[in-house]
Amino acid sequence: MSSSPRSELQSESRRICVTPVRNEAWIIDRFLAAARSWATDVIVADQGSTDGTLQRLQGTPGVTTVINDSPVFDEQHRQQLLLTHARRVPGRRVLIGLDADEALSANSVESSEWERIEKATPGTILRFRWVNILPGFEKAWIPPHRISCGFVDDGACHEGKRIHSPRVPNPPGAPVIDLDEIVVLHFQYVSWERMLSKQRWYQAWEWTQHRQKGALAVFREYNHMFGSWDSSEIHPVQPQWLEGYDAAGIGYRNLVKETVTWWDRAIVDILREQGPRALRKIAIWDQDWNAVATTIGRDDIDFSDPRSFGERLAHRVLKLTQHRRGALSTRAFERLLRMNGW
Repeated sequence: MSSSPRSELQSESRRICVTPVRNEAWIIDRFLAAARSWATDVIVADQGSTDGTLQRLQGTPGVTTVINDSPVFDEQHRQQLLLTHARRVPGRRVLIGLDADEALSANSVESSEWERIEKATPGTILRFRWVNILPGFEKAWIPPHRISCGFVDDGACHEGKRIHSPRVPNPPGAPVIDLDEIVVLHFQYVSWERMLSKQRWYQAWEWTQHRQKGALAVFREYNHMFGSWDSSEIHPVQPQWLEGYDAAGIGYRNLVKETVTWWDRAIVDILREQGPRALRKIAIWDQDWNAVATTIGRDDIDFSDPRSFGERLAHRVLKLTQHRRGALSTRAFERLLRMNGW
């Protein structure tokens, strides 16, 4: 893999990587190196990073850094911000939306699938297999549905949502190309404890800020990694997905998480503001929040687990039934929980 690959790209289109970040120092250097191997333009929107991410972005040649100054979590806003800046790039544009803990597979650099993309009419959606690499880098969870991460830009509006928003425009009825050789690698699960930190934060945010789902629905959505993946969705990691990055010294296999993530800090803030009892139905209590608060110097109140015996039991049973949610006994248990405010 060349150290200056963008100068060798022979594409007629501008391949534009658009990415939102917040406190991604653990992976940002690797992400930028991987993205610059295939993209002609890398546009990153930083939202209040305090771990050096912004400085690394600003110090990397060929990266356009955008400041997302929104005081709240809003995926629709950040994707529109990225899209606006991407559309300032002249010429035919192919937009690829990735998160910082993702990368196009290393074989994308030389893939003939770019020829298919070049021939696509503007307004075409690009769908990729989503390869969620598991600890050890030998296996990956690959769900059966593909994800829409790419768009051959035609100026279409982006209809986003505050959370779990589409990364690129997805106009109804638009033509679609399903890619096979180029996949999206997702490194979230490589650092299992960091992933759990993120899922706890999503649950706390949904429950206290978004307020669109009950506690049962929040649990089911953000604890899917505990037994709900079908064995048919677990596949070997293919060598071509990573070997180019390995050869270039882009060390995805050596990722190290932070001691305390920004999600942990954010949950401490939520607990301080609303009190632990407000989150007793949310499954964040596998973490010792008193210990986290002590580590960050915010241990002036008690963050002990406020759950009743029944609430602890409910979380335990929900975790144990993730793999058999369709069972009659599981549905009956869920009905009982809903009757009791879950």
